[in-house]
Amino acid sequence: MLRSTDRILTTHVGSLIRPQSVVDHLRAKQAGAAVDENAHRAKLAEEVKEVIRQQKDIGVDIPSDGEFGKGISWSQYVIERLSGFERRPFQGENSWRRGADRTRFGAFYDEMDSKEGMATTLDSVCVGPIEYTGFEALQRDIDNMKNALAANGVQEGFLPVASPSSVIPDRRNEYYATEDDIMHAIATAMNAEYKKIVESGLIVQLDDARLAVTYDRMVPPASFEDYRKWVGKQVELINYSLRDIPEEKVRYHVCWGSWNGPHTTDVPLRDIIDLIYQIKAGCFVIEGANPRHEHEWKVWGEKKLAPGRILATGVISHATNVVEHPELVAERIVRIANLIGRENVMAATDCGFAQGPFYRRVHPSIMWAKLEAMAQGAKIASKQLWG
Repeated sequence: MLRSTDRILTTHVGSLIRPQSVVDHLRAKQAGAAVDENAHRAKLAEEVKEVIRQQKDIGVDIPSDGEFGKGISWSQYVIERLSGFERRPFQGENSWRRGADRTRFGAFYDEMDSKEGMATTLDSVCVGPIEYTGFEALQRDIDNMKNALAANGVQEGFLPVASPSSVIPDRRNEYYATEDDIMHAIATAMNAEYKKIVESGLIVQLDDARLAVTYDRMVPPASFEDYRKWVGKQVELINYSLRDIPEEKVRYHVCWGSWNGPHTTDVPLRDIIDLIYQIKAGCFVIEGANPRHEHEWKVWGEKKLAPGRILATGVISHATNVVEHPELVAERIVRIANLIGRENVMAATDCGFAQGPFYRRVHPSIMWAKLEAMAQGAKIASKQLWG
């Protein structure tokens, strides 16, 4: 895993706004129209190669494939790679509408939901044993990424995948006896995806919004101690899913959800950082530009990273169309570098820019402007930190 030895390196969380060819193909499939899968696979390979070039040209050192190969959202895509699930129309209220933030700001969320719509209208139901079956799709993503890196002369890249705690999070279980049983089955199955990525020579990044977001949905009525126990259980499952995989090949991303909302009931980073540190990852990619959490940069001075680990701190937000000034980006980098060491910091985004192929947070032109501002800010910070 690359680290900042003579300048601040840049990366991001992974998901990028999909090109029109991908969107058109997926919409045609959803509509039941005839599609040319061979032509799409060839076009997808070219799109991945192009997006790696764009990232390199704009100053991103460690890119991803933008998640272009996933047909559903960042967490729901797994239903196409695991056995045991079927999709049905939602019955009753969608579970993602729960939470203390949504209760306090119900009128705001009603307005936002009416404009944004739903990321999916289908419920995911476990009806049989869970095993990993997505090797063909996974190999396609690996091949596209490796070929794109080689074509553009990029040294390192990563593939973002769902952490066990975020795999099909609002699913229903009609097969396993307990929630613990289904979670263990998911962690067992996902190890195959993680291991295959690492064995190919790429870095694997586990995406996990659910770890932090669950606090808002759980407390109250549950207690904070109940939530801590739940997080501890998820950490054990994550580590189990990473068995036999070297830490230096793993990035772990946690955020407080990608939506542009109040976030007044988010769990403080300080209250869960000790549990996050137990995850067997060489790099932690953690939200830091969100105005509800930016003050938490001080936590990195209180709760030190273990030797050899890296923090890819969020220095630009995915959830606002305001493009951060490079000087502000540099300030965000330098103050953390002064706490944990310049070689232990990378610049990153808070979250992905598109939670699925049809769902984005900003306009594509703004996404690229933000990544450019991140790269420019990293250059400023590098001059201040290395001279």
